[in-house]
Amino acid sequence: MKICIIGTGYVGLVAGTCFAESGNDVICVDVDEAKIEGLKQGVIPIYEPGLKELVIRNFAEGRLSFTTDLAAAVKVSLINFIAVGTPPGEDGSADLQYVLDVARVIGRNMEGFKILVDKSTVPVGTADKVRGVVREELQKRGRDIEFDVVSNPEFMKEGAAIDDFMKPDRVVIGTDNVRTGEIMKELYSPFMRKTNRLIIMDIRSAEMTKYAANAMLATKISFMNQIANLCDRMGADVSAVREGIGSDSRIGYDFLFPGVGYGGSCFPKDVKALVKTAEENDYDFMLLKAVEEVNELQKLVLTDKIIRCLGDGSTESLKGRTIAIWGLSFKPRTDDMREAPSVVIISRLLELGAKVCAHDPEAIKEARKIFGDRITYSNNQYEILKGADALAIVTEWNEYRTPDFERIKTLLKRPLIFDGRNLYEPSRIKEAGFEYLPIGRNGKHFSTAC
Repeated sequence: MKICIIGTGYVGLVAGTCFAESGNDVICVDVDEAKIEGLKQGVIPIYEPGLKELVIRNFAEGRLSFTTDLAAAVKVSLINFIAVGTPPGEDGSADLQYVLDVARVIGRNMEGFKILVDKSTVPVGTADKVRGVVREELQKRGRDIEFDVVSNPEFMKEGAAIDDFMKPDRVVIGTDNVRTGEIMKELYSPFMRKTNRLIIMDIRSAEMTKYAANAMLATKISFMNQIANLCDRMGADVSAVREGIGSDSRIGYDFLFPGVGYGGSCFPKDVKALVKTAEENDYDFMLLKAVEEVNELQKLVLTDKIIRCLGDGSTESLKGRTIAIWGLSFKPRTDDMREAPSVVIISRLLELGAKVCAHDPEAIKEARKIFGDRITYSNNQYEILKGADALAIVTEWNEYRTPDFERIKTLLKRPLIFDGRNLYEPSRIKEAGFEYLPIGRNGKHFSTAC
């Protein structure tokens, strides 16, 4: 099929590349000329395992191309995926200006039947707005051209996006047109060979499905973080609690790992947007408001532990202290720092006068955009430990799971680890001579000098 992907951000570039990998002719469009020229040279603007190799191969074989000319791309493409950004406004609502701008260009340039697919995460009712904009542009031209609008939300996890797209848990298609539904089935059929997990529903339900899914996962995370905080106070081990409740098939084990809160481009934005959508429909979504509040507070839990331990609760005592940070991205296997807990944690430490040294396998470049030279960076995870008062683990990269603990002990001023991701077994770390403060596992059974 002839496909146009508008927007070469995370969603658009992965989707376009995977469609090309399955044999389609794909044109990826972006207004950023430098990004487009870079992609033609094999320069990938995001870090996603396996993506660069796929882009280079499909570009070389002619199935994948890049351009800034949206009008020309639309004219030769049957299916046009809108994958531009929908940044949150100050009130939490999704900003649809880029989505609707794309719809206008398509309406001005289409010459035959087109399918417009909302791939960006958009509020319920967006397809109606897109349809209205296209009709308006066609009326201006005096043309009556058939088109259809589809909702096709993405469910890719950063760090595993290629597998998620090529072997999806499910593909949701929102359409009111049987013929269009069959075309979309054909497009996704290469990814359904093992198990058919394509679900067709009405458009508004499809739009709601993405928000509901992310809101549910965010809720599980915030719930488990509060259980962990309670475990800390009551001498229980949240790891054991997770095993106990996760064995219930109604609950499951996924998204029950406590930590320092969720981040990234999806959960924070989508929770806010769904709360705002509820308000616009005269409904108070109290549960999601609490989920959001809990998450923001959770990002301060690690800093609070550092304050209590290194300064007997006094913020003044952090002046002159050096904290080594392992992990900057909001999750492993990505360089994304949008809404990352590390940003809140480091900002708070700097406010309290501490010095921060940071390591991350992929996100240092992004961190420099945020913190500049206010913190120290290193590509060596051990180098930043030399002379530091403590190590704080913020992101659960594999590189941090089985480190050289004896080396860590010799480099730190004090064998003190604040673990925001519960990477280690407390009893083992204590036997190795460390003071260890994880999340929800630091009750009476794992007491430390702090």
